[in-house]
Amino acid sequence: MAIDFNRVPSPCYVLDERLLEKNLGLIHSVKQKSGAEIILAFKGFAMWGVFPIIKKYIHSTTASSLNEARLAFEEFGNPAHTYAPVYTDTDFPEIINCSSHITFNSISQFEHFLPVVKKSGKKLSLGLRVNPEYSEVETELYNPCAPGSRLGVIASQLPSELPGEIEGLHFHTLCESKSYDLAKTLKAFENKFGKYFKQIKWVNMGGGHLMTHKDYDVEHLIALLKNFRQRTGLEVILEPGSAFAWETGYLVSTVIDVVENKGIKTAMLNLSFAAHMPDCLEMPYKPRIVGSYFEPVKDKPTYRMGGNSCLSGDYVGSWSFDRELKPGDCIVFEDMIHYTMVKTTFFNGVNHPSIGTWNDKNGFRLLREFGYEDFKNKLS
Repeated sequence: MAIDFNRVPSPCYVLDERLLEKNLGLIHSVKQKSGAEIILAFKGFAMWGVFPIIKKYIHSTTASSLNEARLAFEEFGNPAHTYAPVYTDTDFPEIINCSSHITFNSISQFEHFLPVVKKSGKKLSLGLRVNPEYSEVETELYNPCAPGSRLGVIASQLPSELPGEIEGLHFHTLCESKSYDLAKTLKAFENKFGKYFKQIKWVNMGGGHLMTHKDYDVEHLIALLKNFRQRTGLEVILEPGSAFAWETGYLVSTVIDVVENKGIKTAMLNLSFAAHMPDCLEMPYKPRIVGSYFEPVKDKPTYRMGGNSCLSGDYVGSWSFDRELKPGDCIVFEDMIHYTMVKTTFFNGVNHPSIGTWNDKNGFRLLREFGYEDFKNKLS
């Protein structure tokens, strides 16, 4: 059953539980057929209100901070696979408590915190992030292997033998990528770091594996992972974020005003690209709008979508419609769940969208509303 957007408040992120379960089913199938462990990366999707659904299909998550590690431990119910570019002395003891695996970004961080790990007495699997100096990602903002990258140790900086406490190597070079991009990266990774395989137990191939995309070659991914496991005898871990929530939901908004300047019409919405859809400006990324033409169509009403913050560049466009837009019209952005809710801000104090879910049995369920106190308490 299609979502009845008239039953959804505006503005609001709404996740379709049926679409989420469809993605989870595919991910679980890849896990079963490949023998790899696939875990949820909170940096892409951390909607804890649907953890009960996710836990039916996967059993672990990955965190990039103390807060995410606590979310894994307290709300998902299992310790996290934790990696952060840097750890602090203040946070690290609690990160130990909330983690099963901890990966370090540098040898110096590993050496600094190893005594803390030993003193804790907790059995942890320690890893090191490495940089294979190869990536197919074209947008530099999202390329962890760009020249001078601060993420991961390059091969020339490693000793001939890894410290005995290191049980795994972690690389992350992809961003909403294909299995063939992974194959190329894996070749570079093996060329540079294969000599260490006999010293470790696992390889974490990071995120960016967009296996739930309709054009993704899932069978190629399965074969690639099975081959690597059989050749090396190593445990394989993947930690996608986008793949879990890919095309599972929407951001519902309302036209508040329409302004025109030098022939360009802008539909002013009750939300902000800068505050609520930052990837649209950073990537940049143009989302689809339900009931619109993705590209401008001659002789049809055409509009930019304008945010309600005072940032001059808080707009994206253009889309065409079959009729003129007017205040009160509903504008529904597609695919607005992954890497959207996790990156929102309270910039300008604009009202933050609500969060809810939809399922065919019960319809819309409101999980969270935001108000003045949320904005105020983020500050001091």
